Amino acid sequence: MNQLNELAELIFPHINKTIEDLEKEYPERDLKEGAKVTRFAPSPTGFLHTGSLFTSLVAYKIAKDSNGVFYSRLEDTDTKREIEGSGEHLIEQLHMFNIIPDEGYLGTKEEGIYGPYKQSQRKEIYEIVIKDMIRKNLAYPCFASEEDLNKLREEQTKNKEITGYYGKYAIYRDLDTSKAIEMIKSGKPYVIRFRSSGNHLNKIKVHDEIRGDLELSQNDQDIVIMKSDGLPTYHFAHICDDHFMRTNLVTRGEEWLSSLPIHIEIFKALGFKTPKYAHLPVIMKLDNGNRRKLSKRKDPEASVDYFISKGYEPNALLVYLMTIANSNYEDYIVTSKNYDLSTFKFNLKKMSLDGALFDIDKLNFYSKEILSKMDKNTISNKAYEWAKIYSNELKTFIEKDFNRFVDIMNIEREKKNPRKDYAKYSDIYSLIRFFDHDEFIKIINEKTFTLNDKIPLNVLKTFLNSYKNSNFIDFDIENDWFSNVKNIAEQAGFCIDNKLYKEHPEDYVGNVNDACEILRICLTGRNVTPNLYSLMKILTKDEIIFRINYFLNEVL
Repeated sequence: MNQLNELAELIFPHINKTIEDLEKEYPERDLKEGAKVTRFAPSPTGFLHTGSLFTSLVAYKIAKDSNGVFYSRLEDTDTKREIEGSGEHLIEQLHMFNIIPDEGYLGTKEEGIYGPYKQSQRKEIYEIVIKDMIRKNLAYPCFASEEDLNKLREEQTKNKEITGYYGKYAIYRDLDTSKAIEMIKSGKPYVIRFRSSGNHLNKIKVHDEIRGDLELSQNDQDIVIMKSDGLPTYHFAHICDDHFMRTNLVTRGEEWLSSLPIHIEIFKALGFKTPKYAHLPVIMKLDNGNRRKLSKRKDPEASVDYFISKGYEPNALLVYLMTIANSNYEDYIVTSKNYDLSTFKFNLKKMSLDGALFDIDKLNFYSKEILSKMDKNTISNKAYEWAKIYSNELKTFIEKDFNRFVDIMNIEREKKNPRKDYAKYSDIYSLIRFFDHDEFIKIINEKTFTLNDKIPLNVLKTFLNSYKNSNFIDFDIENDWFSNVKNIAEQAGFCIDNKLYKEHPEDYVGNVNDACEILRICLTGRNVTPNLYSLMKILTKDEIIFRINYFLNEVL
């Protein structure tokens, strides 16, 4: 047995399988030509980042459009940063956005023949590959301590050289194999490093599916591929996983572009087919006039939890993200007049190279459009499900009278151009709370409304009393109801002809719009509300009379 074989056996005496065995165990996928195999590969270290949702949306869409496979894999080898339960939570949130993997790690279970789909359960696979690399002198044990590495870094900084473990600074790279065997047997701690054959002064040509052909500096770093605890590093593990899960397109953020030479070198050293790469632009934010990446620490909108808790409809966020992802998607919305992402053909070539600025106003626009197109039962049920978790106020309001809530949600909803009052479910309660008897009293006492001070108080009282004593509730047709309002307003001194009012405003106390505003404020405590006739039909006659009396006594 030569010394490299002896070293490999010493480190991995329990490993009997070979890479050839793995190739048979995880065969090429039987897919049509052009089908893409993509993945969502989060780390269980916290919440689902908006950028991760963006990346997974792109990966999912590419796989679906090509009749390929979109799978999920949990990259949980960083045990120090792992948060218990966050892996399941990430998958749950992905499901909320209807991005459902075809196979892989699914939270509480796994599905698919290319598993395990948790890196912590794939240790044997990594060890098989590393054992083979040691035999072929592609990897070696490194005994450098933290103190040794700090000294190297200090010397490199002093000499104004690139920091890292490479070339003459790779102090255990050329250690005699017999000496390495001796040190391992003596219990000396070590990591396993990849033996790079590159030179950072040289360039390699790579192709990115978004950015085209690129020239990058060759890798020369002998990176760690197995830590001292026996777990692999991300750089190494994802290469094995992408190969044996037969990923053929990797979508990831552009921050990984600088690591591409490392990954390509390892793929080639192992004789694995390199997948295609698409490095997506990051989502940016303006901060004091400067563009910066969305920050987990600074920006609540960096977390998908923010949008869920605020009550954004998941599809609205996806639609907005797709406008960032493909420059032609907004035109598609205009021509197709639908927000079904499955009907849109995604194209990586249409992606911008610059990071898009996160635009909450644009998100709100699309969200209002999508909520306005829901029928009354859909939006009512969705709002109720959200409220049960996130808003006790709205939940209580709905449970008092669910049918009333449905009627409120249906105000001006069935028109050709429905109202667009709500961008998210958390907007609803503050805009409809005046329907509740007790809340109406609070709103009136808050006095956030503005009365037209040009109209004398005695006119306001006359108009409201006359309206109260009319048969206002008996009109089933809105035009008939409005004719009644105009008649009462005219008797109180308001002009019911807007053209005439513009010519002679001094002859009247106001116009019919002013009269309707008085009625609106009296019944809701608001200057702006949905259709006045519709909300009065919901309030009932007794409640309307109470509100007019209350307004007359407490405000006028």
